[in-house]
Amino acid sequence: MPIDPNFTSIFSKDWEINFTQCTPNGYMKYTDLCNILQLTAGDHAEVGGISFTDMQEFNQAWVLSRMKLEIDSLPKWRDIVTVKTWIVSLENSRSIRALEVYVGDKKLIGCETFWAVFNTKIRRPEGLALPHEHFEKFPELLSTSERVKKVDLYEDMKNVNQRKVVLSDLDIVNHVNNVKYLEWCLDLVEYKTILKQKISSIDMNFMKELMLDDEVAIDEFQEDNKTIFAILKYGKACFALELGFK
Repeated sequence: MPIDPNFTSIFSKDWEINFTQCTPNGYMKYTDLCNILQLTAGDHAEVGGISFTDMQEFNQAWVLSRMKLEIDSLPKWRDIVTVKTWIVSLENSRSIRALEVYVGDKKLIGCETFWAVFNTKIRRPEGLALPHEHFEKFPELLSTSERVKKVDLYEDMKNVNQRKVVLSDLDIVNHVNNVKYLEWCLDLVEYKTILKQKISSIDMNFMKELMLDDEVAIDEFQEDNKTIFAILKYGKACFALELGFK
């Protein structure tokens, strides 16, 4: 698609939080929060001519590799939230994108994401085939106090669940939707921790693809102020999650 005449390098979009996106306390689910962040990033890519549809002409897609959220509080039912986003860097097959979530003038959430350009035929990273010079990059404009990071896993993690990938776990590029990994792990967190908004930070690493019928183990490691999860296939990590607590 051509570049939209209203394209800007810093993009914002408003979302109204509906009841399907909320937990029983009326506040937004962490998984739905991640969804609107990724949808906003996708909308910015679309108006800038580097969307999934544009990239599929070259058998390419953006794939999320790492994601960090720093959460002061969550939006609630009927809130109108503004998500702002911009590109921090984009070189070859890698891009860092920043996002922020506001209600009115109050910033609730900062997020940094690390993306890779993925060839959906050969299923490997490669350099972006589309022009992107019209996107101004903002290497000094950061949305989080800490950067995206590698989540460290431990040898003495405890197995807490087993899963088999089903059709509803898959996304448009035929692998497990990245929000599903987070959902699987949050289902294992004590529910009061979620309902009382005790989670202050979320770090996610997406390492290997999972496909239909894959069988995985979910392991956990707990400390006083954090919990780490790993999703493993044949003993090798496909996903790592670190939750920080208030």
